[in-house]
Amino acid sequence: MSLPPLPKNFASAVDLSTLGKPAAPEVATPGIAVTQANLVNEVLPSSNQKVVILICWSPRSTQAISLLEIMGKYQDADLLENGEPAWILGTVNVDTETEVASALQVQSVPIAIAIIQEQMVPLFESVPTPEQIRLVIDKVVGLAAERGVGSALKESAPIETPLEPEEILAMEALEKGDLLTAKAAYEKWLARKPGDNLAKIGLAQTELIIRVKDLNPKDALALALANPDNISAQISASDVEIASGLNRDAFSRLINLIRKSDGDEKKQVREHLLELFSLVDPEDADLLLARKELASALY
Repeated sequence: MSLPPLPKNFASAVDLSTLGKPAAPEVATPGIAVTQANLVNEVLPSSNQKVVILICWSPRSTQAISLLEIMGKYQDADLLENGEPAWILGTVNVDTETEVASALQVQSVPIAIAIIQEQMVPLFESVPTPEQIRLVIDKVVGLAAERGVGSALKESAPIETPLEPEEILAMEALEKGDLLTAKAAYEKWLARKPGDNLAKIGLAQTELIIRVKDLNPKDALALALANPDNISAQISASDVEIASGLNRDAFSRLINLIRKSDGDEKKQVREHLLELFSLVDPEDADLLLARKELASALY
């Protein structure tokens, strides 16, 4: 099965090995909550009649929760003539269903996996745009229909926005792991179209990956704990946290540092915090609170 390639949103992928186990609120999830028992007895057999799309998620990840909401809305919209969903949505809470997560070899969340005739096909990691998700759903359901599983979607209308040439170059470079070429492509895009939001986000994400790729998360956090006034250590720790989906921890760390810094140091920390802000959903509750706390810290 061949699916359209999607760029990975690295800032949204939560590496499970770096997360602790803080208490998480109850989250209302769409679809079927997948367990070790029903995966074998219900979910896999169902994939012989309809496509099953599994979302592996954690209530500790706001990005994963956002993806669940998007997938739930698309499933509600994708109905057959008899009113039934055209495909099955399954959700795997990796915090509670550890054996299922282990069997699926889940190392980060969110991750989407299609199941067709009891065969699993990876779809994407993290949170692509709604338009990209729409395209993937249409493609996988259509391919399954060609194999006699379910029916292709007739009313879907994915929004396809032409990609910028630098965006294509950056995506290709990221797929190859060539971070410096991707960074240069985003910089060229911004030079040609100053203020382009997608270019800004792409550059910020790529720069984040470059900063954290050689860091040991546990060591970085331990160093920051032992050196609370060391700006470099605190910034590195905040990078690790934001890359792991721990937005609140990253924001609080830098805001606390801003409160006790002066002059150029305060400016350096503030600019880094604003860059981390750009990597988070503008409606994220932690971001909205952090903006208020930053204003208080500055004035």
